Order: sequence, then structure tokens, then C-alpha cells
Amino acid sequence: MSVVRFRVVAATLVLALGAPARGATFDTKTASFAVTFHGETSAYRDTTLTVLPGASVVIAAVGGPPGDYAATTGDGILVQQGFKQWKWTAPARPGVYLIAVEGPGRKDAIAIHGVVMVPIGQVKQGLLNGYRIGDYPAAPLNGNPLYLPPAGFIEVTKDNQDTKISPHFTLKQFLCKEDTSKSFPKYLVLKERLPLKLEAVLERVNALGFAVETLHVMSAYRTPFYNRAIGDVKYSMHQWGGAADIYIDPLKNDRMDDLNHDGRIDISDAKYLYDEIERLLTKPENRNFQGGLGYYPATSAHPPFVHVDVRGTPARWKG
Repeated sequence: MSVVRFRVVAATLVLALGAPARGATFDTKTASFAVTFHGETSAYRDTTLTVLPGASVVIAAVGGPPGDYAATTGDGILVQQGFKQWKWTAPARPGVYLIAVEGPGRKDAIAIHGVVMVPIGQVKQGLLNGYRIGDYPAAPLNGNPLYLPPAGFIEVTKDNQDTKISPHFTLKQFLCKEDTSKSFPKYLVLKERLPLKLEAVLERVNALGFAVETLHVMSAYRTPFYNRAIGDVKYSMHQWGGAADIYIDPLKNDRMDDLNHDGRIDISDAKYLYDEIERLLTKPENRNFQGGLGYYPATSAHPPFVHVDVRGTPARWKG
């Protein structure tokens, strides 16, 4: 398992309703150590791993102060394999389960939300428990395994939709926008790296002076059925849970902020955000977040926005 560098940012917790006030310190909600799994590294106090029923994943604590580290869970089987390393075997039933990793003296902890997925084999004729998924492309793009059908789907229920997949993002923000009904369950695919990248973007946005507690996720997961219905490209990363279309909405009125302070809200504000994300990706510690990046103008249906994804190789465009 590869381990990449991580940064821990000391911050002051701001207790407020809505977005923090201008000049307030943004709390990244990171721990004094990090955890690794599936090749990802996260120091966030809330983080998410995805796994199939009964599958095992190795979790390790890295960095941090010296001393004894502990991991506990009430579900599945957790076995310590070595110093600061454990193997978690997931329960057989899909759902969201908690694994707590604690630092020395139990003074700091990371909550890993272990999401047990519904295997793709349960999709029948494009439907999963009545939820329309559609069909993934029969062959991956240029043979790239990134574009193979996903192994499984996260089941989103009324009870778990507010689960923090990272400190500032919840499960329901990544649902396909096609389904606006109130019925559950719903299903989505999520790459573990995507919320980590969005957290890095959110931190940068706040450092620039735009006080927001989350990014407005206009579109994240798209079922192949919905992706085809809106005429997007056949291999859109949205279908694999690795992409999000975002904008900055401090007033929570479904409107992009005037980021460049020119008195207008237009594509230049999307370009401003695009440029700042590009600068973020040039930093060595963010090399794992490389992927697609594009900016788009407003239409009658949406404000200007920026597309980000975690395909692993750079791609740039203007929509």
C-alpha cells in the first residue's frame, strides 16, 4: 500500500449557523495523524472507504505522535496485523459501518465510515431494487480498467443520507440528480479519492476569503441511464463516481458567487475557480488528485460551474 504525504492544518472550530463569518478561520477538521486504505491517505476526522460484502481491507495509521494506536468497530471483523495496522473484514449486509481509529491516549480519532456496497450482480435489466441504473459501456475506453463497470453501488437510505463521507460533504450531495423523488433506497457510485479532492478545493476556496462550509455539488454521480438521457459523453467520469460539477454558493441560493469581484456572475467566475484549482494541483502533495478540469458558462438551468474529476491523468477544457 502506497503512502503519500499529508498536511495537518491547525484550525479553530467556528460554531455558527450557516457559513462562517468573513475573517473566521476555516476548520479543516483534520487529526494529528492519517489513515491509509486502498492506496488513499486521509487525515480527515471523517473519511470513507467502500468495500463489497465480506471483503477485507487493510487500514493503517501513519504519521502522528509516537505511542499506541487503537482501532475498534462494532461490525464486521477487525484484526490487528501489526503496529498501527489492522484488517477489517466487512459485514455481509450492505450499509454504513463505523471503524474508529484512535491516537495515543485516545486524544485524537478518525471515524472511518465503512460503506458496504450492493454488488453490481444484483442489477437486473438495468434496475437495482427498482432504481434505474441503465447499462454501462460494454467495453472500457481504450482498454482502461478505470472504465470497467463498478464493482458495486452505495445504497442510500433516509437514515444514512446525511452520513459524512468527509468533514464537509455528505452522502446525499452525490446522488444522481435525475431522481428527485422522496422514495428510498437510492444508489450511487463514489470513488474514495473524490471527497478528498473536494476537501482540498474547499480549503483553498476558504483561504481565498470565500467563507463556505461546503461546495455546491451541482452534479456528481450519474447513472448511465441519466447520463445518456442528457446527452453527455459515453465515458463521462460521473458514471463511475469520480467527478463533480461544483460552484461556490455562500448564500445557499443556487447561485455562483462573484468570485472575481467584477460585479457580474458569468463564465469568468468559473474560470477564476478553475485557475485556482489548477494552482492547487501543481503542488506535489496534491499529485494524486490530478484529473479532468473544465469550466462552463451559465444557462437557463444552472449558474457557471467547474467540473473536477479524479481520473488520474490531466485533461483540460472549456465547456
